[in-house]
Order: sequence, then structure tokens, then C-alpha cells
Amino acid sequence: MECIPAALDDLEAKKDPLIEDAEHNVYTRFMKSHRCYDLVPTSSKLVVFDTSLQVKKAFFALVSNGVRAAPLWDSKKQCFVGESQLYLAKFLFMKAKVNNGLTLTRCFTAGMLTITDFINILHRYYKSPLVQIYELEEHKIETWREVYLQDSFKPLVSISPNASLYDAVSSLLKNKIHRLPVIDPLTGNTLYILTHKRILKFLKLFISEMPKPTFLGQTLEELHIGTFHNIAVVRSDTPLYTALGIFVDQRVSALPVVDDNGRVVDIYSKFDVINLAAEKTYNNLDVTVTKALQHRSQYFEGVLTCNRHETLEAIINRLVEAEVHRLVVVDEQEVVKGIVSLSDILQALVLTNGDEGTA
Repeated sequence: MECIPAALDDLEAKKDPLIEDAEHNVYTRFMKSHRCYDLVPTSSKLVVFDTSLQVKKAFFALVSNGVRAAPLWDSKKQCFVGESQLYLAKFLFMKAKVNNGLTLTRCFTAGMLTITDFINILHRYYKSPLVQIYELEEHKIETWREVYLQDSFKPLVSISPNASLYDAVSSLLKNKIHRLPVIDPLTGNTLYILTHKRILKFLKLFISEMPKPTFLGQTLEELHIGTFHNIAVVRSDTPLYTALGIFVDQRVSALPVVDDNGRVVDIYSKFDVINLAAEKTYNNLDVTVTKALQHRSQYFEGVLTCNRHETLEAIINRLVEAEVHRLVVVDEQEVVKGIVSLSDILQALVLTNGDEGTA
């Protein structure tokens, strides 16, 4: 693994003073005035897996349905995984309704299957191209969860449809998660899964109708937005297994692929890993990252980049229009200098200099 000096997201460290103008917290107020329910579409696809389903078939289903995560259903208990604590949610919901109608984020028993699970299974059990990954081929979801949760209990963070978008953004960032299930506290049903991308896109729809803060015209460098130290990167000849290890150990969601001069030539993301399931090529993780990227299922138009001297407004527009999760920050020679992600943007727009109260 190669490292270029970038810090992992540190929400507190990134709280940087903005120009004290009347509109500086306009986006915070916007998020506090809208509910999670406002983002739930009238029609959408929600894939749910029974815990008795084979892990391999579940990941194939993620690929075929074009989704990155799915809630889990326990057919033996006839409830969603995590619904065993539903009585607590109901109590908190009723208590919150009395207290000014607030409904806060709650944590339930881990109850989602994601691409990260696929990566963890591959990295934990892979031995060589000659040895079949039995755990992937034969294990059921419930078996994997039992094994995985023995090492570390990771609760599912969820939120009520009545909670504010400010609460949703706070939860996503402070828990360092990418998906936030919107769960009806009375029925336990999952209504939708919120993401950074969905929230920023929603904000962008209304951004032209709001007062324009002066900090939108400032640069990433001036605002200190992004990660610029200890950036994990890989080279074209880095073994795929090594790349998976970086995903697991450093909890990053993408790895810029660089040449010998540190110039970005490609990017390998967690979402690209699911192509191993689509192509059924997960039994050989000794191949290079470049070889693995040849199996991309979607058209790839190249690495989207930016520089430190571009304005925050330009960065937001590029992220939303391209529908990507991050931009690679480069210098004039295309050498990787950092990463600016959707979480960085939401942190700057919504939480920086905002109070810690709820809507």
C-alpha cells in the first residue's frame, strides 16, 4: 500500500470558522425545517433479504437489483432483524411526540447486508485461487452474522421518518455510515434508505431559492474542506487482496489508482468490488487492481477530479451533476493531493458552526 499524507474524517477537527454573515447557517435551518419523510419517494425499490438466504445468492441479488445494501428479515421470528427492540422504539417515539414532536435516531441490532460484508468475507476467508471460499459459497446470512458479530457488535443506526434532515445528516456523519434506514417506529417497517447523495441532491433542488452564503464562493483551501493527509492509494499492479485489506483496515470507500509519479490514472471503490460477484471472479484475488477494473459493469468516463483552488459551489455542482460520492483532489500535474467527499460537503454546509440541537 502507498500512502499520501490525509486524515480520516474527523468531524470535530474540521469545524472551521466561516464568515459571520446572516446567511451562513441557511442550510442548517433548511435541514431542520424538513423531515426524512420528505425524501421518501412515492415509488422506489427496496430489496429485503431473508436471513436464511445463502450469502452468495444475496450478493448476486444486490448486483442484479443495482442496490448496495438490503435490510434483513428473520422468517423464524417473522420480523425485521432488530425489531426485537421495537417496544423501545415505540416508547421513545411516544415520549418524543410529547416532547415537542421530536423523534431522534435510534440504534437497533445489526440488520443490513452491504457491500462491506462482501469485502469482509472475501478478505477474511480468501486463501488462494485454488481454494474455494467455502464461507461465501455455503454460509447463510444468519451464519455470517453470527460469526461476524462475535468479533464486534455493530448496531444498525436508523431514524424515524419524522426526524429532521439535520438529525439524519448528524447521524450519518457522526456514526461514519453511508446508509441510514428510515424506519417506522410504530410498525418497524423500513420505508427508505437515506444516503449522503440523496440528501445533497434534495438540497440542490432548493439551493437557488435560498440566500447565497458568501462561503460558497470560497475555495476548498480557504475553507479547509476535504482530507489531505494519509490518503490511501494503490498502484496499477497492487494485488486485489491488498486493496480489500485497505478497505477493511482503514474504512475508506475508494482508493485512487496512481502511477509511479503519483498521478491518478483510475479509482477503485467499494462498489467496484461487487463486480466480482457479478462476474463470479471472486475466487482469484491475486489479480491486480487494473485487471479487476476491467470487469466494471457500467461505463466509466474517468476519474472525476478537482483542485484546492476551486470554489465550494463548483464542487457541489460537480458532485451532484456527476452523481458521484467523491472527487480526487489533484495538483497541476494530476498528482493526488487529497479527497473531498459528500460527507465533507454536508459537514461544511450543515454542521459546521451549527448548533448541536435537534429540529
